[in-house]
Amino acid sequence: MDNAEFLKFIESAKVIKAGSEAHKAMHALQVRAQAITAELNSGTHSADEIVELFSRLTEREIDKSFRCFPPFYTECGINIKPGKNVFINSGCCFQDHAGIEIGDGTLIGHQVVIATLNHDLNPECRADMFPKAVKIGKNVWIGAHATILPGVTIGDNAVIAAGAVVAKDVEKNTVVGGVPAKKIKDIEVHNE
Repeated sequence: MDNAEFLKFIESAKVIKAGSEAHKAMHALQVRAQAITAELNSGTHSADEIVELFSRLTEREIDKSFRCFPPFYTECGINIKPGKNVFINSGCCFQDHAGIEIGDGTLIGHQVVIATLNHDLNPECRADMFPKAVKIGKNVWIGAHATILPGVTIGDNAVIAAGAVVAKDVEKNTVVGGVPAKKIKDIEVHNE
């Protein structure tokens, strides 16, 4: 299964069975991502070099306005879709197999985790995985050490408080925080 076939499969997958061709492809993608992120995370790089490395990692053209402070970690890489003026701070971990879309102008704080896979609760099938994409709107701010769980959509202009665990969708123009994350307040937006 090549990368394009994997992405097509994952879009329609309800489950990734342990030992399946898709599961084997995931392991190959991990090795590939590990090599590219090792390069990204070693030494220092110019902003343009980081954009080039992220373009290789994601197999798509990344806008020159993209910024990332390494280290950065991912188990896949090819299903990260950042918009323009996206900033990813150091120590973030993205499990992007099912897809992570990041809207223009989004800021992601230190050591944020974004996951797109869940394992089966049945111990006999624990290695099986359920993929669900994460979609992050425009101008979102995700605070340090937040965790975004599979299937979550975050609306435009939302703020995720530091340390929050986001298990449900977040409305646009709101602040959420806590474990599990709950709405704290609305954001007054003047130019919508």
